Formats: sequence, structure tokens, C-alpha cells
Amino acid sequence: MHFTILTLGSRGDVVPYLALGRGLRRAGHDVRVITFEDFEPMVRDAGFDFAPMGGEMRPLLTGGSGLTMSEAGTSVVRMSLALLRIFRTMAQGFVDDLSSPELRKTDLIVNQLPGALFGLELAQAAGVPMAMAAVMPLAPSRLDPMLMFPRWLAPIPGYNRLTHWVAHQIAWGMFRSAIGRWRTDVLGLGQPPFWGHWRQLQDRAVPVFNGYSPHLAPPPPDWGPHIHTTGAWFDDDEAWTPPEDLVRFIEAGPPPVYIGFGSMPSRRPERTTRAALAALDRLGLRAVIHAGWGGLAPQDLPPSIHAVGVVPHAWLFPRMAAVVHHGGSGTTHAGLRAGRPSVLVPFVFDQFTWGRRVAALGVGPPALPHARLSATRLANAIDQAVDNPEMARRAGELQLKMLDEGGVRQAVKGLQSLLK
Repeated sequence: MHFTILTLGSRGDVVPYLALGRGLRRAGHDVRVITFEDFEPMVRDAGFDFAPMGGEMRPLLTGGSGLTMSEAGTSVVRMSLALLRIFRTMAQGFVDDLSSPELRKTDLIVNQLPGALFGLELAQAAGVPMAMAAVMPLAPSRLDPMLMFPRWLAPIPGYNRLTHWVAHQIAWGMFRSAIGRWRTDVLGLGQPPFWGHWRQLQDRAVPVFNGYSPHLAPPPPDWGPHIHTTGAWFDDDEAWTPPEDLVRFIEAGPPPVYIGFGSMPSRRPERTTRAALAALDRLGLRAVIHAGWGGLAPQDLPPSIHAVGVVPHAWLFPRMAAVVHHGGSGTTHAGLRAGRPSVLVPFVFDQFTWGRRVAALGVGPPALPHARLSATRLANAIDQAVDNPEMARRAGELQLKMLDEGGVRQAVKGLQSLLK
């Protein structure tokens, strides 16, 4: 069978789907990945067919394009609106890239885009089923509001469900015109419903596969059996040889702390770097720092700090004393799966959700939003993560549960069942 995976976003939005793709390939299937152009090397190195979506994510986030999230600074609302504006400008390019008849030669489409955007059209044109996929809790629930909506309004009857509908309409509104033209002029499907695919997704119980841990974010009881929370998608068979200088640094002293904020932009990365270095200096700790897309870590670092590029978390995190990061789903799961207490410094979207869950489970201190980051606050949070035996014990217990989930295996099994 042939599976097409459609995923857009940062590196953290692509890596889990490559792990899922490898699981599908091990089960004997062919895999195509449709994503941004800058991830083509990753996709092809993984051995998959690649189809590009116009644009590159890194310039959009970090300032290489005229309209960027980096211009929004540390404001969560402004960052969210900036991202929406970015994707609206790319709508026509998306439908052009997805118009090749070759992309309709598949047996099932796995769609990461919210609201079934683009993937449902491709599936209808190809006459094949579609499954939704996510690495964060996005499926509607009466018990939880949509990510980034105020939680203090949750007791109001109907509020939680309404937030999911509103979020769907915001996403749909960005692409309604372009998708409508695409459906009629290229795919021959006719005009879409004015309100998008919301009703169709709910009434037909379109399958959803959640690639995150049910132990970290338990599924709400009002989700139907079509929503599967499989566990996080990792590729445990991936081989990697670490550079000798990194190995020497780690082995030269007590376990260091990891600090890295992935693809998150920062208008003043030097301020973030100064806060991180000052916090480590106060605590007398060694650290491995990942510059990421936000430009963390200058050239001149003390001997107690080692800067790295892209390093597989599965190799690095078990060798750390604690992990400090932005709270992306993949990084959060990697840190906890390594059994290490985590300090989350959320910027936007689901990162605040993971921050709340980490604190609630006692496997990390309360999240420290990036907008409130200071050397003192960061030092206090790292100190808790490194020196709290109870926190370390709970992180170890959660690790054992997560290692037993088999997220990729469960997802592959579920996806295969849709084709029987």
C-alpha cells in the first residue's frame, strides 16, 4: 500500500511524521511526504518520496522573509496572528503545489494540517480515505478549550466546544477562497461548505491519530473510539555517531544541563543567552546549548558550556541532568522519555499545555514563559529540576510508562486497519 503524509510547520512538526513513515515502511508500505522545501534533505535521507510545498519555514520564523513571526517578539497573541498572516499569503502556492495528478496516486492520506485542510480535498479527488494526525491535543472536547484560548472561561456551558469551532473557522478562513478555486477549477469537486469541513469531520467520525503520550495528556472521556492516542512517535532504530568533542565534554564532568529552544524565534537572542549563561553560572552547572533557529549561544563560551547543532534527543537527553527547552511536543516527550526532569520555557501554542502537564505530574517545575525569562527565574527552575529527588523519581516512573507505549507501532496498526 502507499501512504501520503502531509505535514507543515517547523522541524518539530516533521520529525515525528518521519518516524511514523519509517514504521509504515517497516510494515511493507511505500511512503510519500509532502512538506516544506527546506525539509527535503531530511525526507530523502529517510528514504521517502518527497513532494514540496512552496516556501521554507525557517525564514518565515526567523526573519528571512518580509513578514515573520520574529517581528512579533515575545507576545503570544502577536506571534499567533503573525503565523496566520504568513500562511494566508501562501495559500495559492499551496494549492498549485498540490495540483499534480501524481499526488493522487496513493491509498491513504495522513493529514497533519488542522481542519483537514488540503488533505481532505486530495483524498476526495483520489477516492481514498484520509486520517487526521496530531502531536498535540486538538480534537474537540466539551471538557477542554482549544489550545491558546483562555482556560478560566472553561466553566461556561458550551465554551469549550465553541473554542474548537472558532479555531476551525480561523484556519478555514485563511484558505477558503484558494481551496474553493482549487476544488472547482482543478479537482472537479465543486464548492466546499461555507463553514469548512467541521460538520463532515464530526458527523463521519474521521479517524484521528494522536502521536503523544496518554500518560502525559490523558484523552478526555468524551472522545469517541475514532480518536486514538497512541503514544509519541519516535524511531528507536535510528543510528547516529556523536562527534568526539561532544562525547569528551559530557564525560569530563558531572552530567550537564541541556538548554535549547528549537525553532522558536527571539527578537533579542542575546538577552536570552545572557539569562541562560548567568543562571548556569549562579548554579555552577555545566551545559550543552543548542543554538536553534533563534540564534541562542554566542561564539565565545566558557569551558563549562558546549554548543551543539542538531543532535538526536534520544542520544543526548539520557546523558543530561535536566533539559530546558521551549516545550514543543517532540522535545517534551523526548526529555521525559529519557527520564529527565524538564524545565519548559513556552513561547506559543501547545507549549503552554505541555508546561501545565509537566508541572501537574511533578516531573518539572512550573513553566517559565519566555516573556518572563530572567536569570533568577531560570536559575530557580533549573535548581528545582536538578536537585529535587522526588521530581527525578517521578520522571523515572513516567519514563517507564512512555517507553512501553509503542506509539509508532500502534499508529501503524491503526492506519493499516483503515484499508481493510
